[in-house]
Amino acid sequence: MLAQTPDLPLLPGRLAAPDPGWAETTDVVVVGSGIAGLTAALYLREAGLHVTVVTKVNIDDGSTRWAQGGIAAVLDPLDTPAAHAQDTEVAGVGLCDPAAVRVLVEEGPARIRELIRVGAEFDRDADGALLLTREGGHRANRIVHAGGDATGAEVQRALHAAVRRDPWIRLVEHALVVDLLRAGAQRDGRACGVTLHVLGEGSEDGVGAILARAVVLATGGMGQVFATTTNPAVSTGDGVAVALRAGAAVADLEFVQFHPTALVVPTGVGQPGGGPLGSGQQPLVSEALRGEGAHLVDDDGKRFMIGQHELAELAPRDVVAKGIHRVLTATDGDHVFLDARHLGGKFLAQRFPTIVASCRAAGIDPAQDLIPVAPAAHYASGGVRTDLHGRTTIPGLYACGEVACTGVHGANRLASNSLLEGLVFARRIARDIARELPAQADPAAGDDGTRGAAWVVPAAARQPLQRSMSRGAGVLRSALTLAGTAAALHHLAGGRDTPTTAAWEATNLVTVATALVAAAYARQETRGCHWRDDFPKAMPDWSGHLVTSLGLAGAPDLVWEPSWVAR
Repeated sequence: MLAQTPDLPLLPGRLAAPDPGWAETTDVVVVGSGIAGLTAALYLREAGLHVTVVTKVNIDDGSTRWAQGGIAAVLDPLDTPAAHAQDTEVAGVGLCDPAAVRVLVEEGPARIRELIRVGAEFDRDADGALLLTREGGHRANRIVHAGGDATGAEVQRALHAAVRRDPWIRLVEHALVVDLLRAGAQRDGRACGVTLHVLGEGSEDGVGAILARAVVLATGGMGQVFATTTNPAVSTGDGVAVALRAGAAVADLEFVQFHPTALVVPTGVGQPGGGPLGSGQQPLVSEALRGEGAHLVDDDGKRFMIGQHELAELAPRDVVAKGIHRVLTATDGDHVFLDARHLGGKFLAQRFPTIVASCRAAGIDPAQDLIPVAPAAHYASGGVRTDLHGRTTIPGLYACGEVACTGVHGANRLASNSLLEGLVFARRIARDIARELPAQADPAAGDDGTRGAAWVVPAAARQPLQRSMSRGAGVLRSALTLAGTAAALHHLAGGRDTPTTAAWEATNLVTVATALVAAAYARQETRGCHWRDDFPKAMPDWSGHLVTSLGLAGAPDLVWEPSWVAR
């Protein structure tokens, strides 16, 4: 079933790093401080466990606070979980795990209510009822939002405050996790902590270890593998890379969702590296704006999505991104436009203050001007493979949020299901850990033969990698472009450098990019957000999943699974 993969580089089994100069112990270490990580920490504390949360920069610097649209859940009496499940599975183009989707839509409303009890304040009408809106792919109004288009910021604020109030949650900021610690064979090789680099702590280089009875990866996405993304600079695929090096399985890495409407910021305006062909984090123009009536138009003012899908501008994201790409290809342009002028300046300022501020910083008044937009890497539908309780293929290692592949999203995530997934599976992970948490295990020696060689690539590999991935493995792919990207990765992975934070991040990016290119090359079809120009149709024989692991020699190993195994 699998096509021959291109010549791919070998990858490190560990990151080169000094031995830990300090160590501490906790019950559970949670890596990541977005909605998934902080929610998991709070639920674990409800179970009476001591928790250490490790976050890469500051607690609020992840992707959660950038989420504009909202959280999808069935809160309208006229809506049903079955309808939400159907919309999710349609967007996932046949690859969603029905059991995981059922968990999401049935448990989601309760998790939203718990989030409100924690302190999140969502927008309400004059009578105090939650305001619900609609986004792409949804056939009902089921999106709760806060501050108009600042939902992520409000959720992050509420969770941050709750975590700070709990003295038994230790927060370690400015800490990059280096690798997973595993016990020896006598303890089933279970996860027993992490090594990490903390600025200003411990030895001169700051490398230490946190020993734990369970580890939860909630590190977010890997958008920085591409030159243009809506993800923050910290989204370098660290969790997926850590899991691969430790021997865990990942799945569906080829399905990277490109948000169809990132604001095209002219270079030098508003933020460094702006522009559709620039680099860095691009401002998001939420599809909630289209949900409220904004239209996509070309240079001639024509609504080009009409006739391409029954929902037009509110079609699933992959459909809209492809529609925009067709226009850009036909016109040799680098952006199309969103027309929101008819919504009025007062409504736009009240409902979408974040978008209006981003536009104005770029010299655009959305009440008077067309908004230039183009697709940008936005969300990884695949990730570390888990079961319905967040358990990975390594005992004691869990994953939730964007870093995980729970089976919910399939080939394309439905809008506003991401924050919901973090809430739902964080609760399930906490319950599973609390049911049976074994005693602390001692980590095996680093040279016990179960992992490959330790090294890092030069930090300077980051930008060439991003450019190559955007050119060859971005919105549009083919065997030729993917082979070219594989050759570039081979060259970049050939360099060696001394351990630094920048080199560790670059090595994580090379690791994730290599696994992604292998899966994208192998999947010879177009499905969801994986678009192969040389295989333009979805094929029944590809209604399954590519599961990737890293062999001892450092080569990505792909296994085909026709469907989700019973979970």
